[in-house]
Amino acid sequence: MTLQKLEPELLALTPNEKAQAIQILAQSLGNPWRGIEKTPGVCGGDACISGTRIPVWMLVNARNLGISEAQLLKDYPTLSATDLANAWVYATVYPEEITTAIRENEE
Repeated sequence: MTLQKLEPELLALTPNEKAQAIQILAQSLGNPWRGIEKTPGVCGGDACISGTRIPVWMLVNARNLGISEAQLLKDYPTLSATDLANAWVYATVYPEEITTAIRENEE
């Protein structure tokens, strides 16, 4: 099957099915979360942008509060647009993890 033939089927998937497909494809690449890492003892072990102490949940929460990607890149000059894209994909695949982290860090 070619990607051209597969595209309409992928676009017809539900959001949850798309997230599962992304996870399957990412895992097949060998490094499932390039750009995202979890390190015990760093930011409570939460998923962070690689090489930083910037948690994915914090970026998602900022976006939920209406902060634009442009503003995030300005506020965190070590971040790249690719870092944000990686964070959004991670959050799509693990929404419960991100929601829990946001809730726990708001208390």
